[in-house]
Amino acid sequence: MTSSEGRERQRFTIDLPDQEAALALAGQGEIMLRRLSDLTGANLVLRGLQLFIEGRPSQMERAAGLVELLRPFWSEGQAVTQVDLQTSLQALDTGRSDEHRDLSNQVLARSQNGKLLRPRTLRQKQYVEAMERHDLTLALGPAGTGKTFLAVVQAVRSLQERKVERIILTRPAVEAGERLGFLPGDLQQKVDPYLRPLYDALHSLLSPERTAALIEKNIIEVAPLAYMRGRTLADAFVILDEAQNTTTAQMRMVLTRLGENSRMVVTGDPSQVDLPGSQLSGLVEAAQVLDGVEGIAICRLTAADVVRHPLVQRLVQAYARRDAQNQGRR
Repeated sequence: MTSSEGRERQRFTIDLPDQEAALALAGQGEIMLRRLSDLTGANLVLRGLQLFIEGRPSQMERAAGLVELLRPFWSEGQAVTQVDLQTSLQALDTGRSDEHRDLSNQVLARSQNGKLLRPRTLRQKQYVEAMERHDLTLALGPAGTGKTFLAVVQAVRSLQERKVERIILTRPAVEAGERLGFLPGDLQQKVDPYLRPLYDALHSLLSPERTAALIEKNIIEVAPLAYMRGRTLADAFVILDEAQNTTTAQMRMVLTRLGENSRMVVTGDPSQVDLPGSQLSGLVEAAQVLDGVEGIAICRLTAADVVRHPLVQRLVQAYARRDAQNQGRR
C-alpha cells in the first residue's frame, strides 16, 4: 500500500491479489465501489489490480477502513454484498472493527455453489457461538435474520464432525393446529410444503441427492411437530423451526424430548404468531421462563441482522414501527 499527500485531498492505493478479488470487491458494473463512494465521500477507482482511494483525510481513512474490513470476502473472490457493506460500516462507526474482523474470518462451511458461509452480523456470530456452547438455544427474531439457516449449518457441521449421529428437523405444520388430515396425499406429501424451508437450507449445504440419501437412511429426519410426542431424541441435533406457532403444551413437550448427547435449537419470530385468538405462543413463554437457566442460551436478532434483500430490512422496521404505534394506542 502507498499514499501520496496533498494539501486537501489524498490518494491511497491498495494492491489487490488477483482479478477475482478485484471483481468481487467492485461488484457487477462496479456497483459496490459506487456504494462505497456514496457512504464515505471518497472517490474509489479500480485500475487493473490497484484500487485508488482519493478524498479528504477523513473520507479516505473511512473508505480504506471499510475496504480492509471487507478484505476476508473479496480476497477469497467472494462477492461483497450490501449486507456485508452495511455491517462493516456499522462496526467501523461503533468502534467494533476488531470484533468484525473475527466475524469475517469465521467460516462455517462452503455451500454447494462454492460460497463461503459465515455469520454476517455480530449478533449472528453470537448466535453461532451460543449453539456451539449450549445444549439448548432459543433464537428469536424477524424473517431473514438467518435463524433457521445458521441452525441447519451448525447441525450439518455437527453431523460431519461426528458430534451427533443424526439431525432432526421439525416445525408446526399448517399453522399451529397441524391439521394434516385435511390435506391430500400421504404423510410426506402432506408435510413437505410446510418443511420446504428446511429442505432448502439442507440443499444449499448438501446436494439434493445427498440430502435424499441421508433422509432415506434416517440420518436426517424431517417431520411435523406432532410426531415428536413420546420420543427421546438422543445423539441428535434437533431444530424446531417456526416455534412461535407452538402452544405452551407443545413447546414443553418438545423441550422435554431432549436426550443424552443431543442439542436443540428453537427458532421463531414472535411478531408472526398464527395461534388462534389470544393464545400464548410457546416460544414467547419459553423465552421468559428459561431466561437465565444454566445451559440455555436465548439469542434475540433484530431487523439490523436481516441478510435477505435490503428491502426486507426496511419492511421489518416499518411493520415494527406500526406495531409499536398500535401497542401505544392500546
